[in-house]
Amino acid sequence: MQQLKLALKLLRRDLRAGELSLLIFALLIAVGSTAAITLFSDRMTRSMSNQASEFLAADLAIAGANPIPPAWLDQAGTLGLKQAQVTEFNSMLLENNEMLLASVKAVSAYYPLRGSLKIAGADGLSQIKIQHGPEPGSVWVEQRVLTALGLELGASLTIGEQTLRISRILLYEPDKRSTFYNFAPRVLMHQQDLAATAVIQPGSHVQYVFQFSGEPLALSSFEDSLKTQLKPGQRLMDIHTDRPELGAALQRTSQYLGLSSVVVVLIAGVAIAMSAQRYSERHFNTAALWRCMGYPQNAMLRLFVYQFLLLGILCSVAGCGLGWLAQQGLFWVLADLLPAELAAPGLMAYAAGFITGMVILLGFALPPLLRLGRVPPLRVLRRELSPLPNSARLVYGLALSLMAALIWRYTADLKLTALILGSGALALLVLSGLIWVFLSLVSRLFLRMNLQWRFGLRGLLRNRQGSISQILAFGITLTALALSSVVRNDMLNNWLKQLPADAPNYFALNIFPEQVNQVQDYLQQAGINSNRFYPVVRGRLTAINTEPVQQRVVKDSQGEAATQRELSLTWSDSLPADNQVVAGGVWQADQPGQVSIEQKLAESLKILPGDRLSFSIGGSEVSAIVVNIRTVQWDTMRPNFYMIFSPGTLTDFPSTFITSFYVAEHLKPALNGLLKQFPATTLLELDMILAQFKTMLHQVTTAINLLLCFAVLAGLMVLFATVYASLDQRLYEAALLRTLGASRRFLRRAQLIEFLLLGSLAGLLAALASELIIYALYSQLLHMAYQPNFRLWASLPAIGAVLVSLPGLWGAREAVNQSPLAVLKRQ
Repeated sequence: MQQLKLALKLLRRDLRAGELSLLIFALLIAVGSTAAITLFSDRMTRSMSNQASEFLAADLAIAGANPIPPAWLDQAGTLGLKQAQVTEFNSMLLENNEMLLASVKAVSAYYPLRGSLKIAGADGLSQIKIQHGPEPGSVWVEQRVLTALGLELGASLTIGEQTLRISRILLYEPDKRSTFYNFAPRVLMHQQDLAATAVIQPGSHVQYVFQFSGEPLALSSFEDSLKTQLKPGQRLMDIHTDRPELGAALQRTSQYLGLSSVVVVLIAGVAIAMSAQRYSERHFNTAALWRCMGYPQNAMLRLFVYQFLLLGILCSVAGCGLGWLAQQGLFWVLADLLPAELAAPGLMAYAAGFITGMVILLGFALPPLLRLGRVPPLRVLRRELSPLPNSARLVYGLALSLMAALIWRYTADLKLTALILGSGALALLVLSGLIWVFLSLVSRLFLRMNLQWRFGLRGLLRNRQGSISQILAFGITLTALALSSVVRNDMLNNWLKQLPADAPNYFALNIFPEQVNQVQDYLQQAGINSNRFYPVVRGRLTAINTEPVQQRVVKDSQGEAATQRELSLTWSDSLPADNQVVAGGVWQADQPGQVSIEQKLAESLKILPGDRLSFSIGGSEVSAIVVNIRTVQWDTMRPNFYMIFSPGTLTDFPSTFITSFYVAEHLKPALNGLLKQFPATTLLELDMILAQFKTMLHQVTTAINLLLCFAVLAGLMVLFATVYASLDQRLYEAALLRTLGASRRFLRRAQLIEFLLLGSLAGLLAALASELIIYALYSQLLHMAYQPNFRLWASLPAIGAVLVSLPGLWGAREAVNQSPLAVLKRQ
């Protein structure tokens, strides 16, 4: 207890003296970043687990492109399960000469079985929870529908051939998902009114969801019996598999943010290690004096360890509070992608942030601190006598173990953890080597420069290891910021630049075969040139050469994405002009039973010409021989398909037609007449989808940039730690130069040159790393045309110079402002 009291007293003294300020800030940044991601992931996991039934609006659901057999509903009724039905589809709405693509959802009387809907109150501001959907003859709509179509509550809304009354403003659905059907604003109607709309016809793109709730044993029995009866294209969802698309997206987001926080921890850890090193060096004399007075070595070491443990507890608690604020910011910027009600964070999430803070402190600060236990008493008389350095293995071993543990925690994959550590270490080694070579080349020009540049460069060359650490820290931070900005913009801008001026901006879907000629004539009369009309049949790939397709699927591959859903299949007597055959024979339109497959899907599933593919279409099995493999240009904004069959293969199945066309702004009113004449046709306005996509990209990158603010602060802590680590030497050198006649202006210019060079080098390093990463992303993952971004080479060095020079000059100001006499007296 006496040692703890003494440690607390010494800690208060060091805090008042500012000895631990940088270490505290670096630790707060590291803990805050880690705690933010931990709390974010924990709240999402708890929300998905605790409220899964509400998100599903039921205990169990069956989703698919076709209704389920009536026998299944009878079986559910026998088991005493409550039932509800949901039908989702897109439809164009036309009111007041305005048109809007809406996501229509028809629900039965007992929807929702779990959770509640939320509608606007009479005042338009309050929210009302309600356990049922709209009455027959009425619809509930989101506010966006009223605004876009110029309608008010009580007005009439026509869906297909049925006119309904708008009775409520819809605010929230428990089972709303981020799918194809939800790009557009929601319209909620009663299931009884669906048939009268005449929108759903054979071949229409519709999603059917049958929901069930009841006792756990009855649900389990019903689920077990269905697993063996599910048809291709049908998906069984319960509280464990609910919201798979949201869960996968959030899992990847959490992993990415988690790995980003590891970078923050690494950068902040460098600042902690440098601050602890300076702290220990400044306490060498104190430790030597205590040793001379008979204080035991182990007791003295425990005293300093107690101080850091107390400091770690306080900073970890404060860091958890900072992390809580940061995760609130993450939830705010991602509000449109997340459930409306979120679970509170668990105690284990706070514990994880607290433990991480303590481990970071011990992992990076303990090695320099251990040197205080090796201070010889003779240092009281011989100031140059320093304790022996710790083994580098201890320092790097603790840091590497900490990084590996954090990466494994976010990836849960040992191979991926090893790959990240190995590639990261190699990249740091290569970049460090480049910086070392550059500094070596600069040192050869040292004598040819003027005096101010010599003193500025001397600050970088004097401690090359510290300079390399600073350049790497800022370079990595600037690289992350550049990537989040450039990739987001290029994904849209580069794509739009590649499109011709008359690239199609509308897709027309659900055109029935008997309407094709009429739609063509209407478009021609309106002065709109359409692309080719393709028939579409929905089907699912089930086998390759009698081998189930699931046995060839690789996780997270294009093949997995294509086989987990129904594909749009078509047939044609010729391949599209922009499709190029890369393997196989010539397309033979007069032979049914042939299929052409897109190249990347064929590579993912290891399909070769001559293989036999089996498909499930409307409960029937169809097979075809792969005649060739072709490339597809997906960004042409024309209808494209994974599979194109020869004529006669799919003609027995119900189909609809699809086409695309460009509509100039002055011709868009003509589309209103098209929808009036063909109400079942759906028009997809690509400008609307692009706007939604831009919003989603903006939200995700804003969340990422919020976390990267921690990285910027951590990089600044590295800069300050390096400046303060050399502050005593800077003070002494500045005092000597002032004594020899150097002015304050001369010293400030030398410091400015040093920090400008440091920031510029970090910016050049970030530009090089960004270009290499962008090239790899564009060529290997995004399949976009790569073009050197010269703005990065101009902007990043300037940004780095400003970010480094301003705080650097502020941190080193004491070396210029102090009196030379006072400094020399202390020596």
